[in-house]
Amino acid sequence: MKFQSIYSFSETLARLRAALESNGFTIFATIDHRAAARSAGLDMPPTTVLIYGNPKGGTPLMIAAPDFALELPLRVLVREGEQGKTYVTLNPATTLDGKHGLPPGMAEKLAPPEKLIANAIGASADN
Repeated sequence: MKFQSIYSFSETLARLRAALESNGFTIFATIDHRAAARSAGLDMPPTTVLIYGNPKGGTPLMIAAPDFALELPLRVLVREGEQGKTYVTLNPATTLDGKHGLPPGMAEKLAPPEKLIANAIGASADN
């Protein structure tokens, strides 16, 4: 699922952090791919992955299907594309249904952040 943000890269990233944290999600890690590229003498547009989750939501899924822990915590990619447009990409919960033995229908418990993310960035779908 890919959205185009109406905000700049840095504002999109800040809005996503604030929206997730104010709704009970923890940002476990931030991966700044651009900084990593620069450390290797390379350059790329701003590209950051936020790794986030909520143990209250994820733990029951991992109890039901222990190998599902490979899919958690969740990730959201924020990147700057052509002409300074900012894109936000994530794996929809529907793609996780049944993975690693997760009982059918349980992945829908991971869907609420999708709407939260879209709303935080004033998004329009851009597949």
